[in-house]
Amino acid sequence: MPERVVALAEAVDAQSSSRLRDLDTIARMTRMLALNALVEAARAGEAGRGFAVVAEEVKQIAERAAAISTGLSEELGPTVAELRDLGARLVSQVRGQRLADLALNAIELVDRNLYERTCDVRWWATDAAVVDAVTSFDPQALTTVTQRLGVILRNYTVYLDLWITDATGRVLANAAPDRWPGVVGSDVSGQRWFRDAVATPDGDAYAVQDVTASAALGSTVATYATAVRRGGQTDGEAIGALGVFFDWAPQTRAILDGLRLADDERATTRALLLDATGLVLAASDGAGVLTERLELRTDGETSGAYLDGGRTIGFARTPGYETYQGLGWYGCLIQER
Repeated sequence: MPERVVALAEAVDAQSSSRLRDLDTIARMTRMLALNALVEAARAGEAGRGFAVVAEEVKQIAERAAAISTGLSEELGPTVAELRDLGARLVSQVRGQRLADLALNAIELVDRNLYERTCDVRWWATDAAVVDAVTSFDPQALTTVTQRLGVILRNYTVYLDLWITDATGRVLANAAPDRWPGVVGSDVSGQRWFRDAVATPDGDAYAVQDVTASAALGSTVATYATAVRRGGQTDGEAIGALGVFFDWAPQTRAILDGLRLADDERATTRALLLDATGLVLAASDGAGVLTERLELRTDGETSGAYLDGGRTIGFARTPGYETYQGLGWYGCLIQER
C-alpha cells in the first residue's frame, strides 16, 4: 500500500531524528566532561598530566561522535524526504487511478441503462396498438393504446411517462393520464425531441435529448424518441412520434450512491455525471444539477486524474455501449484530501 510507504518514511524519520538527537546530546555531554577534566588536569599540574591525555582522547571521541551524527543527519535527511515524496506520489497516483476507475464505472452504468432506453423506444414505436392509434385516431384505439402504455409504464419503472403524438406534434395519448392529466392534447411540435424523432431516416434510428427539467412532468428527464411509422415498418412514412421520459434523478442517484467507496471516503468524495460541456447532470450530494459547470482538465485523455489544490479529481469519458455511442458525457469523482 502506498500509504504504508508514507507511514514507514515518517516512522524512519521520527526514529532516526530521535536517535540522532540522543547522539548529539551524548556528544555534547561527553565534550563538556572532557573540557572539565582538562581544566582539572591543568590545575593539578604535573600530577594531572596523565589524566589530561585521557581527557583529550575523550574530547576527540566526542567530536567524532558529533561528526558522525551530523553526517548521518545529512545523509538520512534527503533519503527519508525522497522516500516520503515517493510515497506521497504513489498515494496520489493510486487514489487518482481508483477515482478514474470509479468514474468510468459510473458512466458505463449510465450508458448501459440508456442503451436500453434506445431499444425500448424503437421497439414500442412498432407496437400494433401504437401504430393503430396514430393511424386511425379512433377513440377506441386511443383507449387501447393508453391501456397498453400503462402496462408498459407499470413494468418499466425507470420512466415517468410515455407520450404518443401525431405528425403535427399533438399528443394523442400518454401512459399515466391520471398522474399527468394535462398532457393529452398539448402541442409538442416546438420541442426538439419531437422534431428530431419525425426527422429520423428509418425505424432503426432514434432521437435523444440531453437531460432537461421538464415542466410538464415536474422532474429532470432524459428523453428518447423515434418516429411512429405507417404499418410499423422500418421504412414506413413517419406518421407520428413516441417519446419516453427516463426518470433521471432517482436512477442516476442510485448509480452514484452504489459506487464502491469506503464509508470514510463518502464524506469527502463527490460523485458527478457531467455533459460534454461540464454541466452537472447528476451529483451524489444533489447540488448544482443543471446549474453548475465544472471545467475538467482532461489534456485530451478519455480517462485520468489530477490534483487540484487539496482535491484529487478522477474522470472518465463515456465509451458508449453496443449501438449507443453516448453523448460525450463524463463520470467524475472529486475527493478532498
